[in-house]
Amino acid sequence: MLTFVVGGAGSGKSAYAEKLLAACPAPRYYLATMQIWDEECRRRVERHKAMRAGRGFHTLECPLNLVGLDLPATGSVLLEDLTNLVANERYAPDGAGPGTLEAVWAGLEKLYGQSTHLIVVGNELFCGGADYSKETVEYLRLLAKLHRRLAARADHVCEVVSGCPWYYKGKEPFYGPV
Repeated sequence: MLTFVVGGAGSGKSAYAEKLLAACPAPRYYLATMQIWDEECRRRVERHKAMRAGRGFHTLECPLNLVGLDLPATGSVLLEDLTNLVANERYAPDGAGPGTLEAVWAGLEKLYGQSTHLIVVGNELFCGGADYSKETVEYLRLLAKLHRRLAARADHVCEVVSGCPWYYKGKEPFYGPV
């Protein structure tokens, strides 16, 4: 089963996706994609790890090369988040660069094949201004293509607004007691 959860900054999308993962069968993997570039990133990662502590998630760091990841065992997976993964692949010196779309999609397909439940979190970045650099517009278009592919492939697609999930495709999956 594939669930795509999207929302704006601070919308509650991550907390909602974690709630879904917590209700999925074990083992439960939390794939963290944020690269630590500076002290602010480090503090954010540590805060997120503290929020997940004791929830029964096995955290795997995967900021690049999702296709190279082999899960220890088939299980339920939360990819947090697609936006970071795409930026890392597109702009990191050892990332996929111009081949980002294909690299990320191949990684998602492989991950889907290794999981019983895959939950992917994405950021809603398409409602902002229009005065962006050419590079930013290219990144947004790349991310939009992936969002559309994921939405087409997913069993469930929801947007979280102010902590409230709204399902555009499918309905809220029930995996069992939370």
